[in-house]
Amino acid sequence: MSRTSCNLSQQLWQLPFTKPLLRTASLRSGLFRGLRTESCSVMCFFRGVQTASYAVVDASYIPVTRNTAETAKKEDAPASIETVGAFQKLPMVMPSIDIISSAMRKAKRVGPTKGIANIAKREKNKGAKQLDALMKELVVPLKEYIDNFPNKRYLHPYERDLIELTLGDGNYEKVLGRVNSLKKKVVSVAKERASLCAKSLSKREAVERLNEGFKNVEEIFKLEGNAVDDLLNIAKTLRAMPVVDLGRPTLCLVGAPNVGKSSLCRILSTGKPEVCNYPFTTRGILMGHIVINSERFQVTDTPGLLRRHDEDRNNLEKLTLAVLTHLPTAILYVHDLSGECGTSPSDQFVIYKEIRERFSGHLWIDVVSKCDLLRKSPILFSTDDVDLVYPDMRNYMTAGPDGAISVSVKNEIGLDQLKDHVHDLLVSQLEKIKNQENN
Repeated sequence: MSRTSCNLSQQLWQLPFTKPLLRTASLRSGLFRGLRTESCSVMCFFRGVQTASYAVVDASYIPVTRNTAETAKKEDAPASIETVGAFQKLPMVMPSIDIISSAMRKAKRVGPTKGIANIAKREKNKGAKQLDALMKELVVPLKEYIDNFPNKRYLHPYERDLIELTLGDGNYEKVLGRVNSLKKKVVSVAKERASLCAKSLSKREAVERLNEGFKNVEEIFKLEGNAVDDLLNIAKTLRAMPVVDLGRPTLCLVGAPNVGKSSLCRILSTGKPEVCNYPFTTRGILMGHIVINSERFQVTDTPGLLRRHDEDRNNLEKLTLAVLTHLPTAILYVHDLSGECGTSPSDQFVIYKEIRERFSGHLWIDVVSKCDLLRKSPILFSTDDVDLVYPDMRNYMTAGPDGAISVSVKNEIGLDQLKDHVHDLLVSQLEKIKNQENN
């Protein structure tokens, strides 16, 4: 019996179900001789070993099936994104005019391959190499932009909403698609012209095809290069977005437009929002910081909310909802019952009830601003339906929600009390964040 047959016999003897077979079969030259049906069983077993996986269960070998579809689904599933800050990692985008000018200048410095004596061959070699160099000088930065601008799928939900609400739904992908289309056109035209230049029959023809190739590529880039300029503006816009530290407590000022959120933000933090007496002064998410007893916290001012359904809200209002939905914030809700903000107290009551119910899991402080202008009787707008003013709404229209802090930035009323409450709220928010991380 050969060594191969012996090794095979020893290996098979270790398998429980092969022992009866080996007792009735003999081995000669590595082949089974015995009962035909038993030999087929062994051969089928070896075929199975090559195509299936087996697990040992109670001394038996059980085939293990692999669900390839499920495996592929797991591999394609996006990773859980738990951090923000992708916008600060965006590549620096050059203006399109600078890219094409630099590429043309570098490509024209490329010389022919050394050792070519024939003038025509040397010229067509130089032309093909210059067009190839031009293509590479243009494609490399475009590919870098396409590869390094993140796919929205892999962004934190807060940053995904910022892109859609700031740039417009789908505009981010459209601009990247245009840049990719420009890259493909440059490659196609440059390769075609380089091939024609390499097939030139004379020096003159090679020079003409080279110049024509440079002209064609330059025209394409200048015609569609505005995609790069649009990407440059997108990068500037996204980099200017405030960076939120998810591990640091954040106080979010919320309320109707022009109720005094920005004034309170200036008082409470280092943020310097524009303060004017008209609605929607805050046209984005403004971030500041507050330091209390050597502890540093974040304060964000948000655009005002109006009384309407979500599908009717503008992008500024949706930014506010995105902050409350995706970031671990404590809420400082500001009410203006003086009648000066442009939103009636009754409408503010409805907005407040909706937001309070939707984000009931957030820590909360209610503040009534401009308390020096409050009157004893509630303010009713001409649009108010008196029959719908319920007792709880009437109480709200007079003094705000139960437990609300009345303040006046102008007369410095209640500000110290507010700062103390804000500090306690942020400390509680910090404990909440730590508990969530530990769990």
